[in-house]
Amino acid sequence: MKFYSLNKKSPKASFEEAVINGIAPDKGLYFPEKISSLPKAFFANIEQFDNHEIAYQLIKQFVGDEIPEGSLRAIIKDTLNFDFPLVNIEKDVFTLELFHGPTMAFKDVGARFMARCLSYFNKNSDQEVTVLVATSGDTGGAVASGFLGVKGVNVLILYPSGKVSKVQEKQLTTLGLNIKALEVEGTFDDCQKMVKDAFMDTEITDKIKLTSANSINVARWLPQMFYFAFAYKQLANKSKKLIFSIPSGNFGNICAGMMAHRLGLPVGQFIASTNSNNVVPIYLETRKYNPIKSIQTISNAMDVGDPSNFIRIQKIYNNSFNKLKKHLHSYSFTDYETRDAMLSIFKKDKYIADPHGAVGYLGLKKYMKSSKNSQGIFLETAHPVKFLEVIEPVIKQTIDYPPQIQEVINKRKKATFIRSYDEMKTFLLG
Repeated sequence: MKFYSLNKKSPKASFEEAVINGIAPDKGLYFPEKISSLPKAFFANIEQFDNHEIAYQLIKQFVGDEIPEGSLRAIIKDTLNFDFPLVNIEKDVFTLELFHGPTMAFKDVGARFMARCLSYFNKNSDQEVTVLVATSGDTGGAVASGFLGVKGVNVLILYPSGKVSKVQEKQLTTLGLNIKALEVEGTFDDCQKMVKDAFMDTEITDKIKLTSANSINVARWLPQMFYFAFAYKQLANKSKKLIFSIPSGNFGNICAGMMAHRLGLPVGQFIASTNSNNVVPIYLETRKYNPIKSIQTISNAMDVGDPSNFIRIQKIYNNSFNKLKKHLHSYSFTDYETRDAMLSIFKKDKYIADPHGAVGYLGLKKYMKSSKNSQGIFLETAHPVKFLEVIEPVIKQTIDYPPQIQEVINKRKKATFIRSYDEMKTFLLG
């Protein structure tokens, strides 16, 4: 399998090159040269396969022969060592819980898969690789956990000061070893710009081999296909139109779902449910794509004003606005609506949703008002405990720390505060 840059000014890359580079030399995102659908019988008989086999069938064409079958299956087995339960919330409405991994966020899958691929490719190399990543919330913790102790890999995480929850901050600043954190004065977009600028800075790249673990990296992005198939497998009734509503920030998750659809997964509609960072909902209404400065909300992991992966989504539909519009709806919701949804779900359905899941629920319910004979799944992308400051005042109930959080919550934070790109550069080169 070859991957090409969506900027179309760089040579094609192998899977290994795409993983290690993170982003193409022309600063474009990598995209697979070819996407082959799986046999219809695979999805028709999906209940017969365990999650490891499903994941292998979905990912193998993109990895090709660069990782032998036995090693790839071992990577998948090590990545997927936790559950992905589908929970019936109300009639024809389900949530897929993606928070049963080590950092209790959906990003555990991509981070663990990428870390293990990078470790495989780097096993016979003496050159160290630095993973440079910006986070608006859960990416940092997932990457820190996934790459902890990986030979030949250093990790530097940038996060916006005061704009991630206490639990999220502890998960990315307390592990030590090969994991370091920079607390940035600014927004997630400022962090992401610093990362992008570093990849273009030859004074850095001439001395340090950089790669990214954001969802721009193909090894972080593509494994997210897995749990859309896991959800479909668990549906008892597959005859109704299936709608997926995805809380969307950088749009890597929903983009992976659309890739699963391209491979043959029967999905009737995708909903990109956003908070006040509403670039995509406005685009689908006006055809005008105007990035904005990110707006801080209570669903902080979605506070992205210029979603990187949307260009991949456009490519999946051959850059046709009409084709995209047919498969994608997108709605924006305020913090007030999000809090109201969390309270309603708790009172009516006896379920505690995190702010991101609540946004996904709102998007699903809005679409289903006009969709007959349908059933919907919204993604619960993080455990509610990661957002205690938001949720507990709404539902008036205390949420206990699960074991994964108890391990880090009382550890001492260790992060370096920076205000500018030059300070980040000095830290990186130092």
